[in-house]
Amino acid sequence: MDERPFEHEFFLRIAQSFPLMEKLKVVNETPQKNKLCSQSKHDNQDLSIIKYPHLNDLIPYEVHDDYIEQFLVDAKMCLLNHVNLSIEYEPLKRVTHNFTRNATRSNCAKLNSLYLNGKHRARKVLKTYFPHAEIL
Repeated sequence: MDERPFEHEFFLRIAQSFPLMEKLKVVNETPQKNKLCSQSKHDNQDLSIIKYPHLNDLIPYEVHDDYIEQFLVDAKMCLLNHVNLSIEYEPLKRVTHNFTRNATRSNCAKLNSLYLNGKHRARKVLKTYFPHAEIL
């Protein structure tokens, strides 16, 4: 939790420093500054796709949409098949472009369960976009 933005490199360093991490909860409503950059500011190399090999629970709580994109866009992060996602419905709907965005479809299809907070009625659309997830 912080008031300063967490950039892609921050999440990469966490993955490298804590390879056995099973639960990640992020609270940060400050937008990322370098969200459109495809290169690291520090070493002029392409940004790596982040992998948390032991992550079971992902909880972006009270976060700017940038962080949801950070976790769900497959060009930024590769989620494994057993992750449980707890998230607010409306930001998820925005980031996935009303559950039609191809860049988030791959990671969303890998989720084991989806815990939605907030009103949602699109059960059929959710099941199509999150085909393997138990939706709670």
